[in-house]
Amino acid sequence: MQALRTRVACVARRTRPTTLRSSRSYASESHGHDSHHHAPQVEEGLGTAFYVFAAAVPASYIAYSISRPGADGEPSSLSKWLRGFDYFNDWEVRNTLRTNMIEQAAHDKHLFLNSGRNTHIELKTPELINSGSPWNVPAGHYPNLDHVTEHYRKQAAAEEERKLKKLLEKSKEEASQS
Repeated sequence: MQALRTRVACVARRTRPTTLRSSRSYASESHGHDSHHHAPQVEEGLGTAFYVFAAAVPASYIAYSISRPGADGEPSSLSKWLRGFDYFNDWEVRNTLRTNMIEQAAHDKHLFLNSGRNTHIELKTPELINSGSPWNVPAGHYPNLDHVTEHYRKQAAAEEERKLKKLLEKSKEEASQS
């Protein structure tokens, strides 16, 4: 309702007679030389898009009429022409090859995902444990750190065994649910 009132008030204000306003005159209009203000006339063609569209209409009609089957249900001339290519005739062979490739890819994916892990241990270079600065170290003061290396090997083996047990339990649960 408020919008209607404001609109009515606006229209009423415009219809009231107001004081006469004198029109302005500009010096450039008083010379009478109106011809130099217009842009030059240029002949514009219809453009490429018009001609492409004009050619596409009959081409579409011809393509449609060629693709329609004959009166007796015989295949269209376009279908006959396409069957002449060998690519369209060996679709069973192509489908078989594609199916075999997809199955082989799936087999390879499962092989890679379920293969055993590398026997990598956390300590990559155990010989670096015994390396150190040879300066200011008295003779015989390098400790034997073989027990540290063996600790990391045992830790890596225990971690691998834990993961294997977890994987076996998971596969048993999936087998029992299936």
